[in-house]
Amino acid sequence: VQLQASGGGLVQPGGSLRLSCAASGFILDYNAIGWFRQAPGKEREWVSCIKCSDGSTIYADSVKGRFTVSRDNAKNTVYLQMNSLKSEDTAVYYCASDPTNMCEIYDYWGQGTQVTVSS
Repeated sequence: VQLQASGGGLVQPGGSLRLSCAASGFILDYNAIGWFRQAPGKEREWVSCIKCSDGSTIYADSVKGRFTVSRDNAKNTVYLQMNSLKSEDTAVYYCASDPTNMCEIYDYWGQGTQVTVSS
């Protein structure tokens, strides 16, 4: 079982990035996938979650209206579209799976991808 997060990089404030979380070794259809982030010197923060069974989504208030999580079950991949990025979005972003499909208990974690928002 493996989750591979990718798509991070350097972007200017107001810009966009799309992160990917590719799953291998299990089928996403029956899982929820959460996105988390951790900035230097700060605790890990939950960002968003999608239930891959029906596509329902939830977001942290800090990203609501700017980030969109989606899934492509055929590709076994979840995406996090990040728009109107701010400097405070700078962090390492991780994806994690919840086999209960409840967006509550995450067992497998990807390795993280760095997002830096700076001019």
